[in-house]
This record gives sequence, C-alpha cells and structure tokens, in this order.
Amino acid sequence: MRRLLVTASVLLALAGSLAARPAEPPPLPERLADTGGGTQLITAEAPGTGSTTGTVTWWDRRGGGWVAAGSAPARFGANGLAEGAAREQGTNTTPTGLYGLPYAFGTGQAPEGVRYPYRRIGEDSWWCQDNASTAYNRWVEPRPADCRAEESEHLVAYATQYARALVIGFNYHRPVRGRGAGIFLHVDGKGATAGCVSVPAAAMDRILAWADPARRPHIAVGTESGPTAIVRY
Repeated sequence: MRRLLVTASVLLALAGSLAARPAEPPPLPERLADTGGGTQLITAEAPGTGSTTGTVTWWDRRGGGWVAAGSAPARFGANGLAEGAAREQGTNTTPTGLYGLPYAFGTGQAPEGVRYPYRRIGEDSWWCQDNASTAYNRWVEPRPADCRAEESEHLVAYATQYARALVIGFNYHRPVRGRGAGIFLHVDGKGATAGCVSVPAAAMDRILAWADPARRPHIAVGTESGPTAIVRY
C-alpha cells in the first residue's frame, strides 16, 4: 500500500510539473497572418526596427504543418527596417511585409540543381532605380537612355553580394515611384545592407537549391513585435 501511495504521489507531482510547463509556441509560419498560399516560405526576422541583424529561416509545409528546412544569421538595412507600404527610397531600410520571389540571378552560371528562373549578370546588367525612368525597379540590359547611371545599380560591381541572389518582389509588380527599388536576398557583404536581406554564402547556396517555384515560395520580413511584427504579414 505504501508503495502504491508513493507511486501515486510521484505521478501527481510529474503531472503537475508538466501542466505548469508553458506550451511550445507553434512554428512561426503558423502565426503569420498570411504565408502567400504556397508550400515553401522564407522568414526574415529582426529583434526590432533599429536592428541590422536577425535570422533567416526557410520552411516547408508538410502534412498540414510547417517544418524548418534551414536557418542562418541575417543582415538588414544599415538603418534597420521600415514598414514596406510607407518606406521611402534611399533610407537604407529593409522593407517589412510579405513578398513573392520573381527570379534568381548571379554573377556566374546557375548552380547545379537550381530550379528557379535564373539570370546571369553581364557587363551591361543594371537595376534601374531612377524614379523618372519607364524601367523603374527593373533589370535592364543594356541601360536605357532614360535610366541614369547615377540613379541605378551596376550589378556586376557587386561581385560578392550578387554572386547568388533572389529578387524580392517589393514594389515590383506595380512600382510606386519613391518607394524603393532593387531589394534582394543575397550573399553577405562587409556589413549591413542598403535595404536588402543578406545571408552567408553557404546559406544562399542552400536556399537556392531548396527553392522550388512550383511550390510558390514567398518571403516574410518583419520584427519580433510591434507595428512591423512579422506575424502581421
């Protein structure tokens, strides 16, 4: 009888301990307002709007839930992050929000196994950031006369960062002048970005090998809390 009482006491104590333990939060994608409707997702989360570092995680949807496929340290804009719908060009802020990933690009041939549409950078490859140009926020090759070089990015000049990259569809499909142009997920440079999201080269390789356009991947960018919390997007 004494042994039974002791056993019962131990079980009750364990049950109480388990009940007191807080439940694990669901995976981050399950807390987002929207994931884009596909079965792949990249999250880029920073501690706050003033942060220049954070975490990028890429996820697969399996069996009705989300599973992390990989994670890496991330860098953001030199001036942190800003609400994508109100961001201003030239502020060196990374726009928050949920965006598609139109295509990949890089300085060399597409890495073996990459399924994403891929463009190779050449000497005449530019990203037009000139607000007065009809090609605003577009890859141009060669650079048209109405797209000033001083208002654009000569892609070949960023051999390290653009060795491999994905275009982030911020302000892309219906560009708003002055909102910002040329926002990418790319390889780390020496420090914070001008508004892009960057990860180590090995992580970028893994993301490109993982990304499958047939699964409609998106990227969600945001902070841990507040008005730009990633869960809002």
